[in-house]
Amino acid sequence: MTPLFRRREAKNPRAPQDRLVTLIRKPGCHLCDDAQIVIEKVCADLGVPWEQKDITEDPQLHDQYWEQIPVVLVDGEQHTFWRVDENRLRKALTD
Repeated sequence: MTPLFRRREAKNPRAPQDRLVTLIRKPGCHLCDDAQIVIEKVCADLGVPWEQKDITEDPQLHDQYWEQIPVVLVDGEQHTFWRVDENRLRKALTD
């Protein structure tokens, strides 16, 4: 069969509980607080675990993300920074 007529193999999406959202933040950051509210809501709705890391306690994170915080990672890859869009995060976790 030619590639044109082959069925596309379905992706095997990861189950929500197998995903991980990471919020990289710093103390006293109002945008970080706003991001956390969105992350808590979306992750609770979908059963996705999440964690937060303090940029002031990790020199590597500080060097990499200082001008972008808050930064949100999904499965270790940068998803967004500064503002978290609830619908975009939800889509990233369910696609």
